Order: sequence, then C-alpha cells, then structure tokens
Amino acid sequence: MDYSTYPRNDVLCIDMRSFYASVEAVKRGLDPMKTMLAVVGDLNRPGSIVLAASPALKEKYGISNVSRYFELPDDPNIHIVPARMADYLHVSLEITKLINNYAPKEAIHQYSVDEVWITVNGLGRLFGNRREIAEKIKNEILDNFGLTASIGIGDNKFLAKVVMDLHAKKEDIAECKYEDVKAKLWPFPIEKIWGIGSRMKRNLNRMGIITLGQLARYDLNQLKKRFGIMGEQLYWHAWGIDLSPVYGDFTKTEQKGFGHGISLLRDYSKEEVATCILDLCEEVCRRARTANQVGKTISLGISYSSETGGGFSRSMSIDRPTNGTMDMHEICMQLFRKFYDGRSNIRHVYVTLGNLYDYGDIQLDLFENRLKKNNIGFVMDAIRDKYGATSILRASSYTEAGILLERSRKIGGHQA
Repeated sequence: MDYSTYPRNDVLCIDMRSFYASVEAVKRGLDPMKTMLAVVGDLNRPGSIVLAASPALKEKYGISNVSRYFELPDDPNIHIVPARMADYLHVSLEITKLINNYAPKEAIHQYSVDEVWITVNGLGRLFGNRREIAEKIKNEILDNFGLTASIGIGDNKFLAKVVMDLHAKKEDIAECKYEDVKAKLWPFPIEKIWGIGSRMKRNLNRMGIITLGQLARYDLNQLKKRFGIMGEQLYWHAWGIDLSPVYGDFTKTEQKGFGHGISLLRDYSKEEVATCILDLCEEVCRRARTANQVGKTISLGISYSSETGGGFSRSMSIDRPTNGTMDMHEICMQLFRKFYDGRSNIRHVYVTLGNLYDYGDIQLDLFENRLKKNNIGFVMDAIRDKYGATSILRASSYTEAGILLERSRKIGGHQA
C-alpha cells in the first residue's frame, strides 16, 4: 500500500481506565489501580448490571462491564458502590477543559464520557512532539484527578483508537503509524478491532476472515458486493486508512429522529403499558418541540419478559407530521393493540418519532384544533423549563405504572 497520498495527522485517543470505578475510588481516597471496586447501577436489584469494575477486580475475578450484581464474589475486600452519573459527567467535563489547554475546541472530539480524540498538529513548538504531548496530558490527568489514562497515537483517528484499544491499555501510551499497521494490527482477531461487532464477526468468519490481516488481503470487490459501503470501509480500515475529519464542530449532527426507551424494573401488564408509553411519548415530543421539529413516522418497540421472550418493533407513517404527545400516543397504542400477542408481560418499551420536518414548514390544520393542542404542549414545556422537569405531569405519571418521576432522578438511566 502506497501511503504517500493519504493525510498524516497527529491524533491522540485518550481513554480513562475503568473511569466510573476510578472516580469512585479517588472519592474514597483509594488507589484506583489496586483497589477492588465495582460500580453497580442499582443496589436494590440483584440483576442490575456492573457498570464498571476496577482493574484489580477484573484481574482477580474476571468481572467485566457485562457482569451482574449477583455475580460479584462474596469478598469483603470488594467495595460495591452505586453509580453517581453526575459525578462522572463533572469529572469528564473538567478533563476536557484540561485538554483544551493543549488544543482548541475544534481539535477535540468527545467520543464518550470517558474517551476523547484530540488532534495536536502544529503544536510541537509549544509542547513537543505528539508522544511528548501525550505524556504531558497523561501526567496532568493523574496529578489533577488521580486517574490513569491510556493514550493511543496515530496518523488518523482510526489508528489512534485501535492502537489504544489493543496496546495502550497495557503500555499506557502506544503509537501506530501507517507503516506499523501490518506488525501492530494485522495479527489481531477482527472482533478486537473497533467498529466490528459480533454480527459482522460471524459474517466475516464465514468468509474465512479471522484476523485483520486476512481482511486487508481480501478482495475489495467481493467485500463491497457482500457488505456494500461498509465492506469498503472495513477494507480501508484494515490498511489503517481513515479519512474522517480531525477538525470541526463534532457536536453538530443531523437529527434523524427522537427516541426514548426504558428497561422496566418489573413486568408490566398490557393495562399498565399504556401509561408507560404515554410518558415516553411525552419526553420524545418535548424534545421534538424544543428542536422545532415534527415527524411523520412513529415507531413502537416492545420486548416481553424473559419467561416468554420475543416482542415486536413496528412503525406507522401518518399524513400530517406531529410533535403532539397525544397524537403520538394514539398511534403507538394502535400499533400495540395490533401486534401485542395478548398474553405476555412487558419488560422493555421504546418509542421513536422520525421522518422529521421543520415545524415552521408545516401548515397546521385549524379545523382539527391542532394549533390549540400544540400550544398546550409548548406551555407545558415552558413550565418544566422554568420550574423543573416534574413541575407539571399528567395524572397517570403519578400512578405505579408511571416512569417519569423515577427517571427524573437519574442521568442516562442511572442514579445522578
């Protein structure tokens, strides 16, 4: 592969190791790397997921982020703590502010609460070469927050991310140039590579592709024929080539739809689920109204309890776009009555408003009293914005089947 025609940038991918667990350890004056600590989503539920496990807990007992609370060993040396999402978001924001001392905002791409890309092109005179910059940032994070970072360095975002996943977790800082791809990336199984999930792994394995090197040597036309544009992207990634932008406003993306879902804490009957769906529609439509958008396609997803399994996901398009809560709820209930099997309890609900239009482009039908209904929604939104999310709720939200009151106490589905 001739890399001379491809751009070379100085990109760092910074990952906070066992971030939630490390924050909780520091709060308690403990060493994040040596303490056995688990962050659990809900201590009142034995089946609640372990959101984070410290490196020591992972090493000794093999606990991971897919383990459950009841699977934690009965070891008095293990600290089991509830999640505090507000704390993690605050620390994440402060770390981003620290990184902003090294590079402008347009060079920082926040990938998740504990992971960020930073492009450091042209900063050599100020801070040194890209590895020296990585070392400075890593040391500052440790000194200021007591947290250990793993940093990948690459000629593009893909290389920085993958070398961080594969090597920096052990070496603290690892680097991969185009010329290093064959030695540092090709030997690894494809499932270890960022962007390749379990389904893609199975499909590639059926084609005899086990390692990234085998993917790179596979015929490009066959990959495109089998997977379309995704196959082409996989091929170029296998060679370490990524043309995604390294500068810009990474927070602005085109809104394709508004969705909201919940995994229920108990089984819901068909009589109770209507209230749950109404609360979800309320939140989705509030977000759509805030963005001054309306949608023509309404989707409902239902998963049944583990006793029966299964469920359904169906959509319906309407003639006139809406962001009205009751309009959306009515369609969702039509879908529910049509596709619900009539006997199973429900454990997960998801609703989506898609096929969006700008609100100002839609002519309201005065004869159907839509203007009045939309005004009611905007008034309720204004009250909540001024006095809080739970300052005005529908009566059904106060019943046992309502979910808004409980969700208002959480961030990202976990305790704030």
